[in-house]
Amino acid sequence: MNMLHISPSTASAGLFRQAPDLLSRGTMLYPYGPFARHDVMTAQNNPAFEASLKQRNSCWGLRNLADIDAIAQGHGFAPAALIAMPANNLSLLYRRC
Repeated sequence: MNMLHISPSTASAGLFRQAPDLLSRGTMLYPYGPFARHDVMTAQNNPAFEASLKQRNSCWGLRNLADIDAIAQGHGFAPAALIAMPANNLSLLYRRC
């Protein structure tokens, strides 16, 4: 799913909080989209993209991978893969423990 940057950060937490009720152990959760790594945007055009998101809704914006990892792990998901994708996006794969 490609939604974490166009929703409030509380939606990211809600996604991982509710996912264990819907996914069995070993199942993958697959967020996709633009992210920041180590507080650095992963593409040259991402700062402008984030500014346009925040202009539309101040709660939107690119999420930091470390923050998403922490939320995921706090709700029983382990990072399984990080895959670079076209258009400066990343696929994040988390496995439910």
